[in-house]
Amino acid sequence: MSLLVIGTLAYDSVETHNDKRENILGGSAMYCAVAAALLLKKDQPGPRLVGLVGEDFKSEDVEMMRKAGVDVGGLETAPGKTFRWGGRYEPDWNTRHTTFTELNVIEHFDPKVPDNYKDSDYVFLANAHPAVQKKALEQVNGNPFVLADTMNLWIDVALDDLKVLLKEIDGLILNDEEARMLTGKSNLILAAQEVLKMGPRHVILKKGEHGAFIMGEDVHFSLPAYPVTDVIDPTGAGDCFAGGFMGALARDCDHSPRALRSAMLSGTVAASFCVQGFSVGTLVTRSREHLDSRFEDLSSICTL
Repeated sequence: MSLLVIGTLAYDSVETHNDKRENILGGSAMYCAVAAALLLKKDQPGPRLVGLVGEDFKSEDVEMMRKAGVDVGGLETAPGKTFRWGGRYEPDWNTRHTTFTELNVIEHFDPKVPDNYKDSDYVFLANAHPAVQKKALEQVNGNPFVLADTMNLWIDVALDDLKVLLKEIDGLILNDEEARMLTGKSNLILAAQEVLKMGPRHVILKKGEHGAFIMGEDVHFSLPAYPVTDVIDPTGAGDCFAGGFMGALARDCDHSPRALRSAMLSGTVAASFCVQGFSVGTLVTRSREHLDSRFEDLSSICTL
C-alpha cells in the first residue's frame, strides 16, 4: 500500500530556553514523510512527498530525505526562497511564540500530484489552506483513506472552505485549542462529537504532553504521551505523530478500528523521538527496532 503526503517544507529558526538553531529543515509534510518512512516495511514504497521549495533548498536535504526512505519525486522547485518560520518556546514547552513567518514560494502553492502518485491508497493532507488541500485531493484517484490537518488560522479565515473539505475526508487531526475554536465547545469530548457531525468519520485530538485520543462511529481510544524527560525541541511533533499514524496504517494495509488504535501508539512513539532533537535529527538515526521497543513500552503503560 502507498502513502501520499502533501504539504509544506521549510527552513525553521527555533529558540528554546537552553539552545537555538537557525535555518534547519522543517515543514509539516517533511516531518510527516520522514516519520512515516520509519514505519513502512523495507519492501514497500516510501512515502510519496508533494511539496514546493525555493531555489535555496539544499541538495543535501533532498538527499537526507531520500536516504530516510522518502520518495521525493513530487518535490517541485520554484524561483524564489523556501518558506521560512521562526519560533521561540517558553520553558514549559506548551507556550510558543512565532517570531517571524516568510511565506515566500508557498504563498502561491499550487499542488501538482504526479501521475504515478495518483493511485495512492493513503493520503495525508498536511497543514495548508483547506482550498489547497481540496485541490490536491481532487487529483488523487480511487477511494483512498484521507487524513487532514488544520490550524487556528484556517478556522479563522477559511472556515467555509474547511467545512467543504471535512465532508470529503476520513479523518481530521487537530489540537485541543483548534477543536474548541472550530466547535465552540470547551469540553473536548463534546468538541470531537461536533467535528464528527461536520463530515469526517474520525477525529484525532492532540493534547500535547497529555496525550491524544481518537473518536469515531466505530472507535474511541485515548492514550498518554510517551514519557520523555529530555525534550529538546517540540517543533514538528504533531506532524511526526500524523506520519507515524499514517505510516502504520499504510504498512499494514488496514484502517479497521483495531488498526486505528494501534496506529495511535505508533504516532505517539514517532512524536516522542522527534522532540528529543532539533528538526528530524533524532528520527533519522532511529531504526524500526527502536520504534518497536518504545511501542512495547507504551503498550505496557496503556494496559493492565
